[in-house]
Amino acid sequence: MTQQSTGTLEPHILDRNHEDRLVPLPTHAPPAEAGVRPRRKAVRVLVVENEPRTAEALVQGLRRHGYQAESVATGAKALQVHRSSDLVLLDLELPDLDGLEICRSIRATCDTPIIVVTARDTELDRVLGLQAGSDDYLAKPYGFRELMARMEAVMRRARPQQPMEQVITRGSLRIDARTREVRLDGRHIEVTRKEFDLLHLLASQPEAVISRRQLMVQVWDDSWSRPGRTIDTHVSSLRNKLGSSDWIITVRGVGFRLGHP
Repeated sequence: MTQQSTGTLEPHILDRNHEDRLVPLPTHAPPAEAGVRPRRKAVRVLVVENEPRTAEALVQGLRRHGYQAESVATGAKALQVHRSSDLVLLDLELPDLDGLEICRSIRATCDTPIIVVTARDTELDRVLGLQAGSDDYLAKPYGFRELMARMEAVMRRARPQQPMEQVITRGSLRIDARTREVRLDGRHIEVTRKEFDLLHLLASQPEAVISRRQLMVQVWDDSWSRPGRTIDTHVSSLRNKLGSSDWIITVRGVGFRLGHP
């Protein structure tokens, strides 16, 4: 068996015999970033999977991308804890209960999004999974990037994002998203497009620490590249233009937050 690359060494379902096997996470992979979260808060994902290696690799991969993830190995346990999750990744091959029944039971009691992730890959299987109440259906083997994209699409439909404030005022700093202007003490500050997007994101959540991963996703529209010097360069430029490093505070090991000079 050979390992297939997804471009960033993400976990990837490989086995062709319907045995749930994931390539172990690389030893040099970056640890989960504290405080990583999508726009408002980290999405809580419940992985329902009875194969330990598959569950462990998937949970680790999700955590590295800012999700709060946990796994359970049985349908009974899934029915006990699913209400605390924002999204369920459900394998249909469980040791105690049929996955389709689990899907129906969850859907009968709440509208938590469900993505079926299973080795059952016939057209009839997919139809039955969707009819049971799943929001999407992904057959093994699959790529981690595809899973992430499907999760993001399902969550966009389930939890549409509220638009950010158009005009944000933080002390003497005024940011107008309509005209894309930044003013400090009434003085116009010339910023680039990415500098504006970065500053606007920080100012829209003034009490929150925005992770480097989140900045890459929301400012650079890049979910896969490892955050590097690009962010630091833009932060340094903004500090210079605003005349103080106190406007953008570095939280080591996490990211940045708006300051109050």
